[in-house]
Amino acid sequence: MKSSSPDRRLTVMFLTTSMPVGGAETLLVNLVRGMDHTRFSPEIVCLKEPGPLGELLAAEFPVHSHLLTSKFDVRVLFRLWKLMRSRQVDAVVTVGAGDKMFWGRLAAKLAKAPVIISALHSTGWPDSVGRLNRLLTPLTDAFIGVADAHAEHLIEQERFPRGKVHAIYNGVDTDQFKPGDDQPIRQELGLPVDAMLVGILAALRPEKNHELFLEGAAEIAAEIPAAHFVIIGDGPCRADLEQKAQELGLSDRVHFLGSRADVPAILRSLDLLALTSHNEASPVSILEALSSGVPVVASEVGSVPETVIPGETGLLFQAGDTAGFTTAAIQLLQDGPLRTQFGTKGRQRVLEQWSLQAMVGGYQSLIERLHGEKSHPVWAAIPGNLPTGRPNATLRLAPSLETKLQ
Repeated sequence: MKSSSPDRRLTVMFLTTSMPVGGAETLLVNLVRGMDHTRFSPEIVCLKEPGPLGELLAAEFPVHSHLLTSKFDVRVLFRLWKLMRSRQVDAVVTVGAGDKMFWGRLAAKLAKAPVIISALHSTGWPDSVGRLNRLLTPLTDAFIGVADAHAEHLIEQERFPRGKVHAIYNGVDTDQFKPGDDQPIRQELGLPVDAMLVGILAALRPEKNHELFLEGAAEIAAEIPAAHFVIIGDGPCRADLEQKAQELGLSDRVHFLGSRADVPAILRSLDLLALTSHNEASPVSILEALSSGVPVVASEVGSVPETVIPGETGLLFQAGDTAGFTTAAIQLLQDGPLRTQFGTKGRQRVLEQWSLQAMVGGYQSLIERLHGEKSHPVWAAIPGNLPTGRPNATLRLAPSLETKLQ
């Protein structure tokens, strides 16, 4: 392993399955790009293919891929161990649950990585932790939740020790996601300048419940003739959703945009962002919309109420409640001043609490502190010697949460 001098760069390996265009993957891109590269040397490991975002990062950072050939490929442990040893990693951060969380932490322990961290981004299926992953809790130095309620979920539902659970809020680039020209997407789609746009930004997967979005769109369109609907993202459910839109008579109202590189410009064009998921932790799409000055209507799941605050930044409805979604969306679409008020307040709150700088600072501070404690126990015991990260760091231990282990 490398020298343990506290003033050298720490090699941090982020381990995931693949990097398609999605919320958690975009967060990872922004995180590694935002890190202080005089203090950290980030690398990416994709157990399967790198995906579009992995290929994008490969021009800037080491990206390793194709280590897992099948679900039951146990040789992935040897491949990961060999890679971690050759790269002399100081910290391994698994991103999400499933195979990468299990094999990544086990390989990191065998490779004697000083710091092992698991960052989670969901509160249930399809990204639940599972029994095998819970068995590796003693090997793990920290578990990261993306919001206070998510940290509480990790303690109460996943039964991780309170002292190992940290809340580091998701963060977005507020210079990139900001209010601006709202016409480009209307021009692209050939829509009138006064068309009202309701968007959803989420991978086209079952848990995102785009079916409810489409059912609500049919009712909203009947009430508001100027309304159009844009679906940003791609995934396995696309063909079924396109068929459903056609069956609902929405072919000329619903626009499937697929994966886009110009998401900030699209969000600026929206009058309203919707999120209709069955479960979430702290969705990045909500933060991006609020940062762009766009109010949000979302299902009340996971940590969503920490960002979509009724009467302040948007409106909530119960998961699966089409009528609740429709009523909330129509209310906001018919009240321009209220949309402006919610959007302004939403951007203000993102600037204060969910900035990219705060998220990056939180990760950096946690990694440095744990590395100091694990690799330099004598040095770390001296007051003032532990690195503290940047002044904007948001690192929270969720001290108010009670452990309910049985």
